[in-house]
Amino acid sequence: MDTALDANPPLTDDELRRLDAYWRAANYLTVGQIYLLDNPLLRNPLTPDDIKPRLLGHWGTSPGLNLLYAHLNRVIVGRDLNAMFITGPGHGGPAIVANTWLEGTWSERYHGIDRDEAGMARLFRQFSFPGGIPSHVAAEVPGSIHEGGELGYALSHAYGAAFDHPDLLVACVIGDGEAETGPLAGSWLSNVFLNPARDGAVLPILHLNGYKIASPTVFSRIPEPDLLELMHGFGYQPYVVAGDDPAQVHQTLAATLDRALDEIAAIQRRARSGGAVERPRWPMVVMRTPKGWTGPRDVDGKQVEGTYRAHQVPLSEVRTNPTHLAELETWLRSYRPEELFDATGAPVAELLALPPCGDRRMSANPVTNGGVVLRDLNLPDFRDYAIEVPRPGEPMAGATGVLGGWIRDVIAANPESFRLFGPDEVASNRLGAAFEVTGRAWVAATVPSDDHLLPDGRVMEVLSEHLCQGWLEGYLLTGRHGVFTSYEAFIHIVDSMVNQHAKWLKVTRGIPWRQPLASLNYLLSSHVWRQDHNGFSHQDPGFIDHVVNKKAEVVRVYLPPDANTLLSTMDHCLRSRHYINVVVAGKQPAPNWLTMSEAIQHTRRGLGIWEWASTDEGSEPDVVLACCGDVPTLEALAAADLLRRHLPDLKVRLVNVVDLMRLQPPTEHPHGLPDNEFDTIFTADRPIIFAYHGYPWLIHRLTYRRTNHDNLHVRGYKEEGTTTTPFDMVMLNDLDRFHLVIDVIDRVPGLAARAAHLRQQMVDERQSCRDYTRRYGEDDPRVSEWRWIRETEPGLRSGQ
Repeated sequence: MDTALDANPPLTDDELRRLDAYWRAANYLTVGQIYLLDNPLLRNPLTPDDIKPRLLGHWGTSPGLNLLYAHLNRVIVGRDLNAMFITGPGHGGPAIVANTWLEGTWSERYHGIDRDEAGMARLFRQFSFPGGIPSHVAAEVPGSIHEGGELGYALSHAYGAAFDHPDLLVACVIGDGEAETGPLAGSWLSNVFLNPARDGAVLPILHLNGYKIASPTVFSRIPEPDLLELMHGFGYQPYVVAGDDPAQVHQTLAATLDRALDEIAAIQRRARSGGAVERPRWPMVVMRTPKGWTGPRDVDGKQVEGTYRAHQVPLSEVRTNPTHLAELETWLRSYRPEELFDATGAPVAELLALPPCGDRRMSANPVTNGGVVLRDLNLPDFRDYAIEVPRPGEPMAGATGVLGGWIRDVIAANPESFRLFGPDEVASNRLGAAFEVTGRAWVAATVPSDDHLLPDGRVMEVLSEHLCQGWLEGYLLTGRHGVFTSYEAFIHIVDSMVNQHAKWLKVTRGIPWRQPLASLNYLLSSHVWRQDHNGFSHQDPGFIDHVVNKKAEVVRVYLPPDANTLLSTMDHCLRSRHYINVVVAGKQPAPNWLTMSEAIQHTRRGLGIWEWASTDEGSEPDVVLACCGDVPTLEALAAADLLRRHLPDLKVRLVNVVDLMRLQPPTEHPHGLPDNEFDTIFTADRPIIFAYHGYPWLIHRLTYRRTNHDNLHVRGYKEEGTTTTPFDMVMLNDLDRFHLVIDVIDRVPGLAARAAHLRQQMVDERQSCRDYTRRYGEDDPRVSEWRWIRETEPGLRSGQ
C-alpha cells in the first residue's frame, strides 16, 4: 500500500533524462510567466525592466503539477489512453498553461503565441497581466473544465466527466489544502456511483506539499498510516510517491502510474466481461513532494522551499532588490534553458516528441470542450403528456408528478447522455416515474429491501447538494445533459458553485473556440409555500435572487403556474444551450389553469393577460392583479374571484408571469419586455398588486425603471414562517387572497370609502381562517376547497 516501486526502476536512463528535461522546461515556463515581461530566453542578464511591475501567480503547487502532467503524457503515449487532467490547485495556472504551450495546443488556440521566442515572450506577458489571462486554470486554458480558484470541486467534476465515458481516464489532482473542504471530503465517496462496466475511470492524486497560503495543511500532518487507512476506508487502494530527489521521484511516480493503470484496466476488464458489477477498490496516488520544489531554497535568510513561503511569489522584490533579481536569474538558469529550447526559442525535438499528438493531448481532448461533442437530446413530444383542462382550475394535479412521466421517457430515450440528479429527493419531488425505466446509480452493497438500486441507474442520488452539483457540472462540461432537482430552500448550499459555473458560462461566451454547452437546469420543488409541515428551516425562496445577480446573458428564471406550463417550460430548458435555468414548480395537488395549447402560447410570451380571469373586458382596468408562481397565482385568482363577486363594477386585469426576466427592460436582459409593451399590459398609471413567489424586493429591483413603478405594490415571502398549514403560511406573509383584496381597496383611488365594509370583512375572514387552523389543525374548507367558478363567463375558451 505504501509504494509501487519495484526493485527494477521502470524508466531507462534515457527515458528518465527526457522526462526530467520536459519537467524542467515546464518549470522554466511557469516561472517565466510569473516574473518576466521580456528577455524570455535570458539572452541578456536580467534587468528590472525585464520584470513585471505586479507579480501575481502561485509557484508553490506548480512543480508538482508539471511533474504529474509530464508523467501522464508518458503513459498516454505508451498506452494510447484517452485522458483528461483536472487541476484542483487551480492557482497552478501557469503550470498548466506551460504544458499546453509545450504540447502546441496553446498556439493552435491563440495565434501569435507560437512555439518560438516571440511566442514565449507573449505567453509570459499575458499571464496575470491587464488584457491577458487569469492566474487560475481558467476557461481560457485548453483542456480545462475546472477553474479551481475556489477549492472543493475537483473530484466531483472528475467523476461527473467520467460518467458515461467508458474509455476516458480522468486524472484529478487534489491539493492538500482543497482536501480540507467539505465538498471535497464528500467527493471521495463518488466511487460508490461509478459503474466500471459503462463509465470511465477517475485516478485521484492527492498532492501533499504541506502548506496552504500561511499554515500547514491538515492532511500533510496526519500520520501517514492514518491517512492511508482513511483513503482505504473510502474504497481506494492508495499508493505513495514521496521524496525530494528528482531522479528517485521520477522512478517511483512512473512505477506507481503503471501499476495504477494496470489495476484500472483489470477492474474494467472484469466488469465488462458480463459478470455482476460490484464496487471495486480503485487505485489512487498520494504524492508528497516539497512545496515550491526546485525553486529558491532560502530568501533573505528564511527557508522558502518546503514551506508556506513558496506558496505564491518566492522572490517578491525583484524590481527593487538587486539580490532578489540575481536570485531569480540563478533560479531560471538552474533549469538550463539552453538545453531545452533551440535558437528560435522552440522546444528542442526530444521535448516535442514526448507529449501525445492530436486529440490524445490532454489539452486538446474534445470532451474538455464539451460543446464540440454535445448532441441534441432525443426528446419525446411533451404535448403527449398534457393533462386535460376542461375549465380553469380543473383538475387538481401536482405539476411535478405530471412532469415525471415525461422525465421518465427522456431518460429512456437518452440512455447515455442524460441523468437526473438530486439529493435523495427525486421521489419526494414527485419524479418517481423515472424508476419505471431506471434506478438509482449504486455499486456498493445492497440488501433485499433496497429500492431501485442499479449499477447502471440514471438517477444520481446522494445526500449532498455539493456532490450533485459537481457531478452535473462535470457531466455538462464534457458534453452531456441533465436536471438537478432539489428542495428550494436547500439549493442555497451550492450558491458558490453556481457562481463559478455562471462565471465559466459568461467567460466562454467570449472565447471563440469554446462551443456552447447544454444548460444547467434546476427544478426546485418542495418550495417555500408548501413547506408548512417542515417549518421555518425549509422556507426560503432566495435562490432566485442569487441567480438573478449573475450576468443576464446566462441566467433564466421560470415559475410555471401549473402542470402544462411546466411541461412546456422544461422542454424549452432541455433544448437550450449555455444557460442556467431555474424552474420553480409545486409538487402538491393544485388547480390547473391552462390547456396545453394555451400553456405553450403563454410560456412563449413569458407573461400575459388571462382574459378569462379578468373583468376589464378590453378596456383600461382600475387595477392590475399580477402573479408569478403557482401559489401566488392561486391566491391572486381567488382574490379576483372575491372582487368580482363583491365589487362587480371594478375592472380587474389579471396578469400571470412565467418568465421572471420579462419584467426587466431589454437593455438589462435579453428576455426583457420593451417599455411600450410593458405599459400596455401593466398600464402606465394604474395600481399594480403583484403576488410573487419569492422576496418582494426582487420584483421592485427588476422593474424600478418602468414608467409605473411607483404604483407597483408587491406581496411575497418576508421571512415569516413556521410549522403550520398551507394557507396560514401565505397569511403570515400577507400574500393571501384576503390581503390582496385589502391591497386593492387601499390602492385604487376612490375605492376605500365605498368598499370599507368589504375591507372589514376581509380582515375578519383572515382572523376566522387563523382561528380555524388553531382549533382543527388544518385549513378552513372554504379556502382549501375553493375552486374557480364564474357564473357568467365571457372570454372563456370556446366550448365552455
